[in-house]
Formats: sequence, structure tokens, C-alpha cells
Amino acid sequence: MNLQRLLRKIRRHINGWTIASAIGAAVILLPILYVLFGLTRPANDNWQTVKQYLLTDYIIGSAKLVLITGISATLIGVLLAWIVVGYSFPLQRFFRWAFVLPLAVPPYIAAYTYGTMTSYTGFIQAGLRNMFGITLPPGTIEVMSLRGAIFILVLFLFPYVFMITRTFLERQTASYIENARLLGHRRFSLFFRVVLPITRPAVIAGSMLVVFEVLSDYGVASYFGVQTLSTAIFQTWFGMYDVDSAVRLAAWLMIVVIGIFVLERYLRRNRLFHTTTSQNQNRPLTPKKLKGPAAAGAVLLCTLVFVLSFLLPVLQIIVWASQTYRKVWRADFMDLVLNTLTGAALATCIIIVVAVLSARTTRILSSSLAQVISRLMTAGYAIPGGIIAIGVLAVFIALDHRLDSVYQWLGKGEGVLLLSMSLGMLIAGFVIRFMATGYNAIEAGYEKIPRTYAEASATLGRGSLSTFVRIELPLLRRAIVTGFVLTFVEIVKELPMTLLLRPFNFDTLAARVYQYAIDERIYEAAFPSLLLILISLIPVLFILKLEKETKI
Repeated sequence: MNLQRLLRKIRRHINGWTIASAIGAAVILLPILYVLFGLTRPANDNWQTVKQYLLTDYIIGSAKLVLITGISATLIGVLLAWIVVGYSFPLQRFFRWAFVLPLAVPPYIAAYTYGTMTSYTGFIQAGLRNMFGITLPPGTIEVMSLRGAIFILVLFLFPYVFMITRTFLERQTASYIENARLLGHRRFSLFFRVVLPITRPAVIAGSMLVVFEVLSDYGVASYFGVQTLSTAIFQTWFGMYDVDSAVRLAAWLMIVVIGIFVLERYLRRNRLFHTTTSQNQNRPLTPKKLKGPAAAGAVLLCTLVFVLSFLLPVLQIIVWASQTYRKVWRADFMDLVLNTLTGAALATCIIIVVAVLSARTTRILSSSLAQVISRLMTAGYAIPGGIIAIGVLAVFIALDHRLDSVYQWLGKGEGVLLLSMSLGMLIAGFVIRFMATGYNAIEAGYEKIPRTYAEASATLGRGSLSTFVRIELPLLRRAIVTGFVLTFVEIVKELPMTLLLRPFNFDTLAARVYQYAIDERIYEAAFPSLLLILISLIPVLFILKLEKETKI
């Protein structure tokens, strides 16, 4: 009897939607699991050398970069969010959206730009010498070091913390903060004793995004010569031509990522943060007007951050691009742009289709199994691109070996590397890495559709597929567009995975910028960098438009 009940339960939960979602989750997890199992395989001689002489430096470099960048970006993001939400001062409305703009500048492009601007021949030091006769001591403002990498990553990653914290403050904290003010809390006391504790979930969420971005960074760390686990993967792969050691390094980096994820969950255990249904609780926070020196200080701080994190580097890139675009615009440049857009569009379309299937499965079943599948499918976003690239490459090479065996069995001679030298491998990496971006947008869209719509459709005799096509899909249109835009631009900016998985003679804008930079041709890198920034502005402006429409 129990067996029959179990079989009925299984049949009720297993259908076409579930099977498709489970297959998608398995495909996404396969490369990740391959990397983890790399620790169980025998180590070669190169690994012993890496472990004895280099691994400690890699771990220390990664730890310093993650710890200092994470803390600094979090403090700046929370502070700026509180300033623009809690106080009213000149240009406050402008800074509220302007601090989102640095997300449009990929950190590796900012690294190349600042590295050149602050060098001895850069316009800053050259201007001081030529105009004021001031010669700075060597190393005073140069950023080609760990200090510079932290500076760049903080400036261009703090918007993650800023956006999440600002939204949380505006939506859920009005009564708490106003009551604290009535009880006599002043600026510093209000910030440290009230604002920070109640924004803890938003702060942790933003901080985790920063940490994952730092762990997956390759462009900034490699350009500034910082030894991290991400740069070590590239060095062992391309410098030592040792994929096995690169897989082991990737596995250790994945263990670090999993440890951070578990720590984040542990810090949030038994903590309930929710929005009440009280109209008094959910009303917008009324900013307190600043006057005199306080207002001037707020404007000065916000202006300084905005200039350093967006205005200054973008203006410099525009100047360089205007000087070199004729030299850069060669016959193959349109192919470069076409490769970038084509690869990103194909991967994004696959992501959206799989995301819609999985989100609908989760909605229909409303079971722990569906929730587990959905979480597994979005696990790739927390894994650095270099790790996923190694796993994808290993899986595709294994598939090519199977094809080679089939070729030999059929008597057609040696097989060829059909899969591991194809654009499909790069697209597979993109799908695994950025599935979470598309899925989260679709899931949010489904949450706004009442379940009664599907129930009414079933009552009228409509099947599951008909209900999806005729009712749910039109209502998901905005969520699909949002997911497509955000995912597309994330893929366009991706550097580590593109460098590792792209086929021969397949360049993208990100890869070309990197090639110019390592060849010390920063001026030539400006024009493709400017195109990347303009493309990256699309989701930023899209987010701001959505905020305005929903009155966030």
C-alpha cells in the first residue's frame, strides 16, 4: 500500500516539464562536478611544484583581495545608500541613480584605464609636471599593485551593495528609522545602531555578490600582477600547458566558494527579515534635509565617488577612442562585433528557454524537488568563470574522445575535435555561468501572476501547454525581456570564460580589449572598450526605467 502511494506520488510529480528541468540541471552540474572530482585523481609532478612553491601565495593573494575589497565595497555601498535615502541635499536625486552607472564599466577596462592614467606618462602626473612643476615620488599614485587592484574592484563593484541596500532602506525601514530619530539618535548613532542592523540581509546579499565577482576576476588581477587562484588557473593552463593542475586549482577555488556560501547561510540562520503588511511600515522613508557644511560634505563625498567610479575613466576612454578609432577600425572589426553579439544572443536565448521551463516546473509542482532543481540550475553564478570553463572543456574533450572511438569503430580513421573546438563549447559555458540571471527574472515574473489564472484555465478545459502559451507567456513578456537584457550584457562583458573557451580565430570585444591591454596598447583598447561600456549601459538604464515605473 505504501509502495503504491509512493508510485502515485512519483507519477504526479514527474512529467515533461520536470524531466526537461532535471536534464537542464544535470547538464549544468556536470562540468562543476567534474572539477570537484578532480581532487580525487592522482596529482602529476607539476602539481607538486605548484603546491610546494606557489599555492600558498595564490591563496594569500586571493584572501587579501577578497577580504579587503569585500569590506571596503560594503562600507562604501552601505554608506552611500544611507546618504541618498536618509538625507535630502543638492543633487541627491541625481546621485541616487548615478551610483548605478559604474556597473556599466567592466572592472578590467577600468584597470587598464587607471593603470595608464596614473602612470608616469599619464595625464595626471604629466599635467602636474607640466603645469605646476610638481614631480611625484615613484609609486605615489600608481595602481599597478595589490593596492590598485583593490581600488579598482571597490570602485566598480560597490554598486551591487548600494543598489540592494538602497532598495531595502526605501521599502522596509521608514518607521524604524523615524522612531529612532524621535528617540534622540543622531547621525552616527542612527547609522551604526539602527541602519546597519536592520539592513543586514541586504548588506550580506550585496557583499556576497562582490565576493563572488572578486573571486572570479581575472582581468584586473592579471594586469596588476596580483597572484590569485583565478590567475593561477590561467598560468598553469597556458604557461605550463597542464590542464590537470589547472583543474585541481579550480577545485580548490570551488571549495573556497562553497565555504563562503555556507558561511553566508550560517550567518543568516534563524534570522527572519520580512516586510509587514502595515501601511505605516511600508511607506517611503522621508529624507532629513541637510544644511550648511553637512550638505556640502554629502555633495563633495558623492561627487568624488561618482567622478572616480564613472565620469573620469569614461571621459578618458572617450578621448583615447577619438584619437585611435581610425587605426582600430580595420576590416575585421565588424566581425569582432558580430561575434560578440552572436555568441551572446545564442547563449541568452538558450538560457531564457531553459529558465522558462524550470520556473514553470517549480510553479506547477510547488515541491521540494522542484525547488532543489531550480537551485541546482542557478548554482553556476556563484562559481567563477574560470572554474566553469575548465569543467566545460574537460567534458567536451571527453565527448570528443567518445566520438573518436566511434569514428575508429566505423573504420573512418581518426576522429576530429568537433566539439572542443567549436562555438558550442563557449555557448555551453555561458549558459551554465549565467543561467541564474535569466532564471531569477523569470521566477520574479511568475510570482506576479496569480495561480488562479491557471486554475481557471484548467476549469475551462485548457491543457497545461495551452494555458502556458495563451495565458502565462503573454504575462511573462516583461520578465522575459528583463532577463534577456540582463543576461545578454553579462555575457558580452565576460572575459575569463571567453579567453578559455573561444574557438581559434574567434575574437570578441572583451578578448580584443584584453589583447590590446597585455600588448600595452591601451589607447587602441579604448574604442572596443567604449563599445562594451555603451552595450553595458543598456541594462543599467533598463533597471533605472523599471525603478521609475514601479516607484522604487
